[in-house]
Amino acid sequence: MKTTVWLSGLLALLLFGWYLVADRITPYTSNARLKTIVLDVVPQVSGYVAALAVNNTEIVESDDLLAQIDQRPYLFQVEQARAALATATQNVGAGSSQVEIAQAGVTQAKIILENAQVQSDRVVQLEAKGVVAHAYGDNARAELAAAKSQMSAAESDLERAKRQLGAEGADNAQIQNAVAALSAAELGLEWTELRAPMRGVIIDMTVGKGTFATAGKTLMTLASLDEVWVEAYMTENNIANISVGDPAEITLDLYPGRIFPGTVSSITMGAAVGSDLGDLPTPPKSTGWMRDPQRFPVRISMTGYEIGSESHDTRRLLNGQADVIVYTGDNGFLNRIGAGWIRFMSWLSYAY
Repeated sequence: MKTTVWLSGLLALLLFGWYLVADRITPYTSNARLKTIVLDVVPQVSGYVAALAVNNTEIVESDDLLAQIDQRPYLFQVEQARAALATATQNVGAGSSQVEIAQAGVTQAKIILENAQVQSDRVVQLEAKGVVAHAYGDNARAELAAAKSQMSAAESDLERAKRQLGAEGADNAQIQNAVAALSAAELGLEWTELRAPMRGVIIDMTVGKGTFATAGKTLMTLASLDEVWVEAYMTENNIANISVGDPAEITLDLYPGRIFPGTVSSITMGAAVGSDLGDLPTPPKSTGWMRDPQRFPVRISMTGYEIGSESHDTRRLLNGQADVIVYTGDNGFLNRIGAGWIRFMSWLSYAY
């Protein structure tokens, strides 16, 4: 009996010692969530939805058509603006066809440049955080440069067309107002088509054909399938030895028994507490009789596969629960124990 007590105490002491060391060398947390970029698809013009090109949970590619707002009122506005420009140019003795064509080119180039700028800013931010590969950033910068070049060329064409009208005609306030009105009408018509800003999946779509879309209000939600990571909420004593680039292993409750490789891509340097000002992350709080240490989000990029590829499942649940372990050093003994532990936890998730 006494021997059993001593052995139990020794085992408890060894486990406690292992916990203290492993918590810093191979930190582990079951407080983790699957995250992705989520964008609201917001129309910039109002009108009835004439057509829906997607269904709920459908996977779409970047620039795919999502929905189209009834174009008839906006086509009418374009025709009105063209007629007004024709009248204005006739009044000053100049033709309008070249100005119309050049202005349409500027409008199209402006739309392309705005989209390229938004995409570039988002990808560059993700590249800086290590969420996406540098190749994505290079592509985004190249597309932005091409869009700027196209915009400059379109503006040059417009200036050339205006000069051909003659100083008296092109500088006439009536013509300038008519050109601006035509540009606004063409832009409104372009905005009747809602397109996917990135590759993703439609989430919880509740609109249908005939729904009235209001400018500035969300029509549907799109979640990225490429920019996916796990946000692991680590305690302060976990984070001390974690560095960007450390290898990690992830198990998702969605796929019990499977281990996904990962890499630490960033460590958030703040977390919201109480009434802190600013948009700081707010980790979930644990309840219990002991004080829970402050937790900070550690972003783990899921490396070694692409969402939607043939060799991996395409289903991913936003905010799905995960377990994460980070290997902060080359300690073979502790790393092997940690690897065994997360594999045990991955199989345990079959039961809960």
